[in-house]
Amino acid sequence: MSELPDATMTSSGDLESAALAVLRRLVGQPDVSFRDGQAEAIEALVSRRRRVLVVQRTGWGKSAVYFVTTALRRAAGAGPTVLVSPLLALMRDQVGAAERAGIRAVSMNSANAHEWDDVRQLLDTDQVDVLLISPERLNNPRFRDEVLPGLARRCGLLVVDEAHCISDWGHDFRPDYRRIADLLTGLPEGVPVLATTATANARVVADVQEQLGAGSREVLTLRGPLARDTLRLGVLPLAGPEQRLGWLLAHLEDLPGSGIIYTLTVGAAQDVATALQAAAGPGSGPLGRVAAYTGRTDPAARLDLETALRDNQVKALVATSALGMGFDKPDLGFVVHLGAPASPVAYYQQIGRAGRATDRADVLLLPGTEDYDIWQYFASASMPREAQADAVLAVLTQAGRPLSSAALESQVDVSRTRLELLLKVLDVDGAVRRTQGGWVGTGQPWRYDALRYERVAQARRREQQLMRDYQGTTDCRMLFLRRCLDDITLAGAGEDAGVVDDCGRCDRCAGTWFSADVAAASLVAARASLDSPGVPIEPRAQWPTAMDRLGVPVKGKIPAAQQLQPGRALTRLSDLGWGTRVRAVLDGPDAPASAGLLHRAVEVLAAWDWVRRPVAVVAMPSRRRPLLVDSVARELAGIGRLPFLGTLDLLDGGPTGEPGGNSAFRLAGVWGRLSPGPGLADALGSVNGPVLLVDDLVDSRWTLTVAGQLLLAAGAESVLPFAVAIRG
Repeated sequence: MSELPDATMTSSGDLESAALAVLRRLVGQPDVSFRDGQAEAIEALVSRRRRVLVVQRTGWGKSAVYFVTTALRRAAGAGPTVLVSPLLALMRDQVGAAERAGIRAVSMNSANAHEWDDVRQLLDTDQVDVLLISPERLNNPRFRDEVLPGLARRCGLLVVDEAHCISDWGHDFRPDYRRIADLLTGLPEGVPVLATTATANARVVADVQEQLGAGSREVLTLRGPLARDTLRLGVLPLAGPEQRLGWLLAHLEDLPGSGIIYTLTVGAAQDVATALQAAAGPGSGPLGRVAAYTGRTDPAARLDLETALRDNQVKALVATSALGMGFDKPDLGFVVHLGAPASPVAYYQQIGRAGRATDRADVLLLPGTEDYDIWQYFASASMPREAQADAVLAVLTQAGRPLSSAALESQVDVSRTRLELLLKVLDVDGAVRRTQGGWVGTGQPWRYDALRYERVAQARRREQQLMRDYQGTTDCRMLFLRRCLDDITLAGAGEDAGVVDDCGRCDRCAGTWFSADVAAASLVAARASLDSPGVPIEPRAQWPTAMDRLGVPVKGKIPAAQQLQPGRALTRLSDLGWGTRVRAVLDGPDAPASAGLLHRAVEVLAAWDWVRRPVAVVAMPSRRRPLLVDSVARELAGIGRLPFLGTLDLLDGGPTGEPGGNSAFRLAGVWGRLSPGPGLADALGSVNGPVLLVDDLVDSRWTLTVAGQLLLAAGAESVLPFAVAIRG
């Protein structure tokens, strides 16, 4: 490490002088000084080797604390800093910041596994000042067994960034973060620990303090004010998705600089980005362009998009929460939400990206009627289920050898996403362990902590209600958020603290600062974009593994002659436009399709680029919505002047299993439970061409796949699936 301060600091003045020199090199400003609390945190870590929790708003300079501390600790002969960081974007920014200060920082994450051997060599030769790792690395078998033991012995400083993730109560809870408690108990005496976050209320702070205090260590907590005097907050309730998208089309250019448009789902992000891109046109300048950024965006493309936003080459990224913690653009001019996050804490974390180095940044929430349903879906997906946990443990115990997630899927009815989360929870609780080749049971007893999960569920419900209250409050919006986050300055606000609680800028304090008008042309453009005809249903091409365990005699690739053709659904349930309308239909009582829904279905069929037009229509059997499916199939047959051949039969009560399960069990649940019946089979023999197969809701696609295979075997030339909606 170059240009380090002298390792001998005999007084607090020497320490402060050395720390200030590092800070000025870090930020590249010869006259910069520490902000309130920064020097105190550094002194506690360097001189007293304390465990410190820093809760400070975004932009306060938490990274400066751990980089300056690293420089001083390394100068004194300590080992490298280990920085646990949750996102690759955050790692990239932090590595860049460290390099500018002459601090040698490297990372070990899922994206650079090919560099791990080189990183280990640098660690072994003491050429690393900061090692950044994701919390998931702590349980990677290779890292845990080969790298972590030596690293823990030599660690000069442990940093836990975005520490609210440790807490069950945190808005971004990750099971992997709970492993940090084990790491803390294994650190040698005298190793300082720093945990940082910008978004933690009193409940989260208390929980993180307890985690950091592992080994009966006292924790010094430094909390600062949360008010952001550059943010101008507002809420604009509009009637529906067309109005919200229309508002963006009309007013995006009115927002200052470049910024982020947050959505709650991947589908919504893609829909909004597509509409804004079409409105901008090919000849628009850099600030007229937008792009989508989600958890499905390729890692290399993410980096390019982050750079484009940082360099003002785009007006906005339309993003899910995948773009959040760690993205560093101090002059971000605005944050708009199409749909409200599930808690004020999560909302504050996202809007905190804006206005860090500007006089003003605009923050606007456009809530949607679908927000609550989306909150409920994500909340349920993150909670382990007792019966599923017991089933996983029983299978691992019986196996007596490591099982991969794919192998477990053929023996327990849990979707891959939920299974991976469940295994992490069981691992943290000590009931399973990840090894080379998969997962094994440890034999340790495990008990489902129902009371704990109910407490978490109750807390989430309270936070959801607070988000509703935020939308309707007549008080200052910034004050409302500060209360939700238990801002410590509120207790002493007024004359003594010199603080005025009301921000004086939000739409409640200063009046509406944004136009609520949606131009007719923008509304038409929004409706046209959201009404783009249909979404694809991709055919299944591969059977799930180990289906013989479930009594289904298939494996490998599905022969081309037995596959469905690419299909169409009227909408995704998560789509902004028709998704909202169709959810209401599917959630309501079973009834024949409305004229509007049938008209939409005809539009989707008219835009379908099939190789050959269908010559007949067949309906899927439905236990929940037989009237809806039958009416759609018969009406489409009539409009297209096609014969309606009938409905497949249900055998033995029909398909089993709940939506959202894994592929193996969904296939097993439908296998052998459908039949074309003699009448339909005879009718299929008399048609010459593709058959349109009509269903209500597509989830795993295995019911359609099996039905299509049966129709093909009965004589259909090919099968074109069509559904009212596809889940997602």
